[in-house]
Amino acid sequence: MNILLSELALRGLSSQIARVMADRPFECVSFEQAVATGRRDFDCAFVSRDVTGLSTKHELAPSLKACYQVLEESPNLRWVHIHSAGADRDVYVRLRANGVQVATSSGANAEVVAQTALAGLLALSRKFPELVHAMHEKKWAPLLGSQLPPDLAGQTAMLVGWGPIAQRVAQFLSMLGLRLKVVRQQAHAGTSSYSAAGASQIEMLTYETLDASLPSTDWLLLMCPLTATTRGLIDARRLALLPQGAGLVNVARGEVVVEKDLIEALQTGKLGSAYLDVFEHEPLPPSSALWSLANVIVTPHSAGFSAGNEARVSLMFLDNLASWAKEAKNTVLQSRASRL
Repeated sequence: MNILLSELALRGLSSQIARVMADRPFECVSFEQAVATGRRDFDCAFVSRDVTGLSTKHELAPSLKACYQVLEESPNLRWVHIHSAGADRDVYVRLRANGVQVATSSGANAEVVAQTALAGLLALSRKFPELVHAMHEKKWAPLLGSQLPPDLAGQTAMLVGWGPIAQRVAQFLSMLGLRLKVVRQQAHAGTSSYSAAGASQIEMLTYETLDASLPSTDWLLLMCPLTATTRGLIDARRLALLPQGAGLVNVARGEVVVEKDLIEALQTGKLGSAYLDVFEHEPLPPSSALWSLANVIVTPHSAGFSAGNEARVSLMFLDNLASWAKEAKNTVLQSRASRL
């Protein structure tokens, strides 16, 4: 079995990979070596964070393009593990269409993203964007009179998505006294890490019933995957359904929101504020109005970045490699037995 991974990952994981593979013959080859030599005889691959580097899914560095080319030109490739929680990059869509299994690292950074989403909501609720703008202007602007922020307790938050991130955010917001609504594919609690008692107090909605609940939503938090259903989900019509001054937090994907409609809603004051970590095009162009709006916090798709992520993703890869290698070995044994 030929395993493709970065030189950095190879240096850090070679001994663990050897333990996982046990007596099964294997060879580890780096992306760098594959690009240099033209090798394309790989069975599986690990795309760690250092492989993608500063590239986004919209703008790829030449080195990343070369790595993706190796993946797509490897005829024996059957499985790829990626560091991200989502697999909506074009290359992974094409690999899946060609029968390659693509395993994500969903959950590895869930706690970090949940904390970031909470921090974004708290910052917006305390009007930190406006205060920071005033600070840069050396302007003393206390939150008095009409600027008094409302109490969070008793407000309503709608969580779009019900994966590990949303479930953790729900726990945070419950402790702060917010009422919760969740939008998911099926309007039932199902299995989750959220306690049964806590889940029973959450109003479960589907995407079909989303509109009716928007007028009573103070905070709209997007934590869903990018799918045919969620692409362009939040547009001008749905933003208009929110109450005046509502806040939006997006740690999902930029394409879940129609960005021009969002900008207009923020500029007119229909939408009170927004914390945005993801955008329709990344990096966010310098010409975007979002950079200068006083009611917006912009971060560079870094809600899930943390020093501990690399170890968590690596453990996921090793666990999946063990399962995949065992499955591949059993398939070979069954094939041999059928020929006897």
